[in-house]
Amino acid sequence: MPPRITPLILTADEEPNLARVLARLEWAERIVVVDSFSTDATPAIARADRRVTFLQRTFDGHEHQWNYGIDQCPTDWVLALDADYVLSEELVRELTSVPLGSGPVAYYARFRYCIHGRPLRRTLYPPRAVLFDRRECRYRQEGHTQILTIPGPSAFLEGTIAHDDRKPLGRWLRAQERYTELTVRDLLARTGGPMKREDRLRLKIWPVPPLVLAFCLFRQGLIWEGWPGWYLAFQRTLTETMVALRLMDHRLAAQPKAAEHPGERPR
Repeated sequence: MPPRITPLILTADEEPNLARVLARLEWAERIVVVDSFSTDATPAIARADRRVTFLQRTFDGHEHQWNYGIDQCPTDWVLALDADYVLSEELVRELTSVPLGSGPVAYYARFRYCIHGRPLRRTLYPPRAVLFDRRECRYRQEGHTQILTIPGPSAFLEGTIAHDDRKPLGRWLRAQERYTELTVRDLLARTGGPMKREDRLRLKIWPVPPLVLAFCLFRQGLIWEGWPGWYLAFQRTLTETMVALRLMDHRLAAQPKAAEHPGERPR
């Protein structure tokens, strides 16, 4: 493949994933890895690949981390990958011929969600813009997540990407603490303003966890995927339960305090 696309990967303790991601980037002449000072073998894995430009930067938000990495890429077109995104062989072949600079300024990819390396037939993971012209597109923060600003036309790639995170469950649980904290902070900041229907439901607290479990199992068909399907359904339900608990905690903390002694009136 001509040197027209630079893969960009963000890492933070991605030892269980990074080597598998790099193995599907054998076509790339240069790869940029922006690391948030990992404490595992991530730096050693990245530096062992001579094509990798390995940079470390203190994490101050995904928006800044992505945009910093974009600025380090030597080509106009960037393939932005999380450290657990494994390209399919079909997508690798497609990248050799995808038209760049002839209309779309960004391309979306669809994902196959994997649990312990087992691909699910269905997924809750939405398509994401992964290939884009860095002269046109930049990331911006929106609530608890980052969004790629695409000022021109976009298209879809035919090949898929496997979302195949092999990090331990405990790491995922710790990540949900931070994610749900940011989610609730964003929900409360937008209370009273325009909101998506699912966010209005979240503010009611009780409906979302059981609805998400039912949606995952029956609407998305994860009940037919065996234990990997149940695993993903429980993950999604646990995340929404943590959001509900944080909202409930905020609501209870804002209420008048109950009397500490029997017969004493609340102040």
